[in-house]
Amino acid sequence: MNQKLERMKELAVLLTEASRAYYQADDEIMSNLEYDRLYDELTALEKETGTVLAGSPTVSVGYEALDSLPKERHEAPMLSLDKTKSPQALAEFAGDHAILLSWKLDGLTVVLTYQEGTLVKAVTRGNGEIGEVITNNAKVFQNIPLRIPYQGELVLRGEAIITYPEFQRINEEIDDVEARYKNPRNLCSGSVRQLNNEITAKRHVRFYAFALVKADGVDFQNSRGKQLDWLRSQGFEAVEYKKVTSEQVPETVQWFAEKIQHYEVPSDGLVALYDDIAYGRSLGHTAKFPRDSIAFKWKDETAQTCLQAIEWSPSRTGLINPVAIFDPVELEGSTVSRASVHNISILRSLKLGIGDRITVYKANMIIPQIAENLTQSDNVEIPKVCPACGGATEIRSTSLREADTVETLYCTNEKCSAKKIKLFTLFVSRDALNIEGLSEATLEKFIGHGFIHTFADIFHLAEHREAIVQMEGFGEKSYANLIQSTERARETTLPRLLYGLGIPNIGVANAKLICRSFVYDLEQIRTATAERLAEIEGLGEVIAASVVDYFADEDNQRVLDELLLELRVEKPELSADDAQQSLAGKTFVVTGSVEQFANRNELKAFIEERGGKVTGSVTKKTDYLINNDTASSSTKNKKAKELGIPILSEADFLELCDTESHANEMV
Repeated sequence: MNQKLERMKELAVLLTEASRAYYQADDEIMSNLEYDRLYDELTALEKETGTVLAGSPTVSVGYEALDSLPKERHEAPMLSLDKTKSPQALAEFAGDHAILLSWKLDGLTVVLTYQEGTLVKAVTRGNGEIGEVITNNAKVFQNIPLRIPYQGELVLRGEAIITYPEFQRINEEIDDVEARYKNPRNLCSGSVRQLNNEITAKRHVRFYAFALVKADGVDFQNSRGKQLDWLRSQGFEAVEYKKVTSEQVPETVQWFAEKIQHYEVPSDGLVALYDDIAYGRSLGHTAKFPRDSIAFKWKDETAQTCLQAIEWSPSRTGLINPVAIFDPVELEGSTVSRASVHNISILRSLKLGIGDRITVYKANMIIPQIAENLTQSDNVEIPKVCPACGGATEIRSTSLREADTVETLYCTNEKCSAKKIKLFTLFVSRDALNIEGLSEATLEKFIGHGFIHTFADIFHLAEHREAIVQMEGFGEKSYANLIQSTERARETTLPRLLYGLGIPNIGVANAKLICRSFVYDLEQIRTATAERLAEIEGLGEVIAASVVDYFADEDNQRVLDELLLELRVEKPELSADDAQQSLAGKTFVVTGSVEQFANRNELKAFIEERGGKVTGSVTKKTDYLINNDTASSSTKNKKAKELGIPILSEADFLELCDTESHANEMV
């Protein structure tokens, strides 16, 4: 059976490559006769085994976009595992019983349900009691079987993961180093929970089964190992395991420890599980952990190095974190040269001093930390001013427990630029100035170094070239791309600028409405009264007051004046049609996939350019819901029908646009 499944995987890869080459690259890597022969072989094997694997050329799984992921409660809570870092503790856990030692995979736990041989449901672990339904995404996992021979109800648990090579490939496609994913687990979590499963498919998520929950009528001879072997016979990739006694635990742990150095699947330890199903169940569980299994965490690899500096990094909350900068060392396969010290209490407890010999490690093989200070010269000075704004700092004490007080450093300046990190993030976002290469993390770093205080400073980053190219994760290429992006951003539009200023309650649509109403004249907007702004259709008194209050602040006016010296704000040529746009006063909601437009954002822009407004939810103020599946039973369709709101396909919508446009011409 296993040989046949392996052959099916080989055939799927060969046929997929041939099809992609023929249809996408205009290249023929095998003849039609050979393709048909292999296709027939795969079809016959699928029929013989009763298994159809994900990605098989014999099936087509369509892509689908959802508005949200529904939640579902698990039939039984999914408990966490108790942990140890001692091989001896694992041997003691085994006692007189055989245990299975397997990888503790570092991804996202998913529960699969099959009925009559077909995958019907996939749910994430969530908080252990309630998870998110991701069935649509699970169907495009790389190695999951869509159909299996077993016809009863099958429920199993496994880990969705992204391999290290795939993680590296995806990160290399992201130019902004700070925007790259920190580890495969974070990437996998986001990939599995996408609303559009086409994105999930491109991330090459894999699934490894690690526990069978239900499969009535199958005799597993009271063995967890046989359950995993049976799952393999159904077409699943099951987690690799070794069945051992307590005496064999140390050598088996060493075997896994050596293999993980080159293992492509992320793992943060091992899991020990009693092979005897009945015995394991008889042990029950505590309030937090099952008693039939335990997790083994790797002992952290440490390295000795020299502390060169303490960098003080301000954050959006005013908290200033100490970061240790040390001579680069190799840890867990990568080079590290910095580690967060977290707070002043930890800094003082370590008695850190410049030039000290320290040992560092990666917590859970990921996050660099200081383990020990061997010198303890204790000569680091706590800064009296914030490195971002020069404002005074203060040390604050927080009591966590009766005898446990933590000291942290804060900037006292309410207008500190570091506290405005979200504002700067909005300013460089796609709908505002659209500056690529400035992620929130990069902005926070630049602000912490004192490179950015106001919006205008973003256009002078070239003055800090030497410091930027030497920053961790940066280099000449990233720096050059960033500068090019800031130069492109100098050419912008007034709606983008107005939105990017971060005025409370002003979104993209409202910014466009205001600009149109004032004929794209910024000076008129800056001096407008609340009464005049409230007259704009769709604004109201609250939003009007936000705009007036913003421009009443002298600091905001000064920042804007400085920014305008850096920009060339395009003023559109107004035609006679602008005074009476075809969709003015109409409110739309867009849902589902689109066909006539590249994406929903393009359709949204089309509506707004014609004076319409696009919102996210259907209310009594909605004029039209656009959904190509007009007969869908989705929540938005149901709501629209309840409120008597017309549901339009794209074709209906475009016809409406033509009708409204002709009507305006007749007036």
